[in-house]
Amino acid sequence: MIHFAFFGTDEFSVLVCEELLKKGLAPSLIVTAPARPKGRGEKMEQPVMRTFADEHTISCIQPESLKEVPKELSAQEWDLFAVASYGKIIPQTILDIPAHGTLNVHPSLLPKYRGPSPLESAILGGDTETGVTIMLVDKEMDHGPIVAQESIELSPDTYYPDLAVELAECGGTLLAETIPKWMGGPLAAHEQEHESATYTQKIKSEDGLLEITGDAQENYKKVRAYLPWPKAHYFHKKEGEEIRVAITRAHLDEHGAFVIDTVIPAGKKEMLYSDFLRGLR
Repeated sequence: MIHFAFFGTDEFSVLVCEELLKKGLAPSLIVTAPARPKGRGEKMEQPVMRTFADEHTISCIQPESLKEVPKELSAQEWDLFAVASYGKIIPQTILDIPAHGTLNVHPSLLPKYRGPSPLESAILGGDTETGVTIMLVDKEMDHGPIVAQESIELSPDTYYPDLAVELAECGGTLLAETIPKWMGGPLAAHEQEHESATYTQKIKSEDGLLEITGDAQENYKKVRAYLPWPKAHYFHKKEGEEIRVAITRAHLDEHGAFVIDTVIPAGKKEMLYSDFLRGLR
């Protein structure tokens, strides 16, 4: 039995861990983020990874910080750590604990799209191919040696949520296949081509702003890349007021024109764009 801990927080992490369980690789410990206030009432909400751990009766810790090594990690010997969308930088003192290092699932074909927004960047870049990388984590961001990679086709009509699910499942399956080989020794990590590296930035709310009469291709990419957050949006002007309108679905017609299908106007539920315009008359 491989004794390993899994670091993850969001839905991507859960899907990766689900694939590990399907292959009979259950972590002995899950490390995830603490509960956070959410919504207007700021009710404390647990990360989905904590819920997953509870449902599968897996021990779970939620350290606020990793500056000090949690006793659950330091008090025993570990074969391996695995990371997928954890959301915190893991210090070297923790990376050095397991005998076989720390493997990370990164949703891009490294060294392309290092950083926090590889999926959005692949869609915005108009890529026809993307994939997942299993890398050995070192002290620099997405910099470590590559252990395994798998590519997938990226359709020009794929939305972020669908791509995230596909890459998480692909990454989980690849990680499950990689761990035994990595532990057994036949796999060798190879250095990334650092001179070819490209970097992504943290997505900001204003990144979703678009001009609906602007470039059709770019607008369509934004709609697909920025769902569910921050959502591509524009401000509809009426009688001296501006209404923020988030675009949830769109398409390009046979002439390549940008066509909005569904929207969420500020303070309202999702509706057809035609109904929104009709209601403004």
